[in-house]
Amino acid sequence: MTTTPRAVVLLSGGLDSATCLAIARDQGFETHALSVAYGQRHAAEITAARRLATALGARAHRIAQVELGQFGGSALTDPAIAIPENRTDDDIPVTYVPARNTVLLSLALAWAEVLDAEGIFIGVNAVDYSGYPDCRPAFIAAFQAMAALATKAGIEGRPLTIHTPLIHLSKAEIIQRGHALGIDYSLTVTCYQADDLGRACGRCDACRLRRAGFDAANLPDPTPYQ
Repeated sequence: MTTTPRAVVLLSGGLDSATCLAIARDQGFETHALSVAYGQRHAAEITAARRLATALGARAHRIAQVELGQFGGSALTDPAIAIPENRTDDDIPVTYVPARNTVLLSLALAWAEVLDAEGIFIGVNAVDYSGYPDCRPAFIAAFQAMAALATKAGIEGRPLTIHTPLIHLSKAEIIQRGHALGIDYSLTVTCYQADDLGRACGRCDACRLRRAGFDAANLPDPTPYQ
């Protein structure tokens, strides 16, 4: 007797995480979506995550509360730090949230243990990204090694796998993959400074990469802009 394998999918409400959720489902996993309210400047992406979890057939959807905003240090959690627009330098931008993916993966790992899940999906990308250090393959490999040492399943010889299906894809390739899987990208919110209705600014790094991706994919951009 076989059972459907389970996976925890980190679902921010953005384009990449939505694509990850659709890929996990397409690969035959029973998907359990996990969103994290970590002190973001706006709640529109959490609202989007709720929509996506339903639209993409997640078996369950949890929203964890972790107040990274109390530490500051990022334009995404501190309203006093301006969101950069039309950035041209290659430095790690102020939109990097210190330790965010480490925290998110740790929460996903905790739920995955309870579910006896076989995998965790995260939409990190090392091609069209903003230079965040916790989106690199070396970070994922290090976390995977840690997870094998830190969990009951790992010690028993059943370590879960961290899946990063987007890590080597361009934004256009991600969009094409998601389009083929039937994702309605108008449900997603990517913008760093979206308004309460989820409408994008069209000027920040996230908006610029998203718009360029749709152009390169030769697909219409369904993003609602302010």
